[in-house]
Amino acid sequence: MSATFGGPSGRQGRLSQWLRGRRPKQAVTAEDPGRAALLLAAAEAGLPLAPAAHPAPGYGCSCDRVGCPTPARHPVSFAWQTQSTTDRAQIERWARHQPQANFITATGMTHDVLDVPLEAGQEALERLLASGVEVGPVAGSDDGRLLFFTLTRGTPEDEDEWWPCELDCRPETMDEHPGLRWHCRGSYVLVPPARLPGGDGDRRVRWVRGPEHALPDPLSLLEILTDACARYAGEEADQVGAGWPLRH
Repeated sequence: MSATFGGPSGRQGRLSQWLRGRRPKQAVTAEDPGRAALLLAAAEAGLPLAPAAHPAPGYGCSCDRVGCPTPARHPVSFAWQTQSTTDRAQIERWARHQPQANFITATGMTHDVLDVPLEAGQEALERLLASGVEVGPVAGSDDGRLLFFTLTRGTPEDEDEWWPCELDCRPETMDEHPGLRWHCRGSYVLVPPARLPGGDGDRRVRWVRGPEHALPDPLSLLEILTDACARYAGEEADQVGAGWPLRH
């Protein structure tokens, strides 16, 4: 028997979908040409891209996973590392056929990302620019982070000199690392333009400095970034000790 939405059978149908961890498909919207241009600019700068989930009603994520731990922040394919590409034609196809999708960029291939709390990142960015240090692309996320895009350290001849991202943080466990997160091999970040769940529906990831800026060596930024993060962490600890509410 077919279900009619709005009636009892319709409610039952929606309940069955909920139990399966699924929801009705969202209506396809027209492609935003500005979105495609931003994605292509990122790819032309050497950032390999792959489609990601996007915000959706209910659990906040377009994926089928009930209680998704990283809503609208993860790739849609388990093969995202091999799928990630800078190929213009492929990215145009993805953007056209998945008009609501966010995109991630896989780190550790051509670039890394130093991911810091927003306030610490803003302080560090001002100091870096004032010191004449070359700063590459920087993205700001409305969930309170600033992302500094850098060259990757790659895979050194001596593996003991470097580490995979799992030894720093994984995308699934980022909340356990409130300070500096170094996204390298095995990780990814959302690339602008991306939409985040929650709030008034306008939480986004945007470029502060666009991908036209050359990628710097990560070590040229690291000292100032870590110093700013340590200062930020110290202020947070002082507020907790004084009984003040934490900033978000």
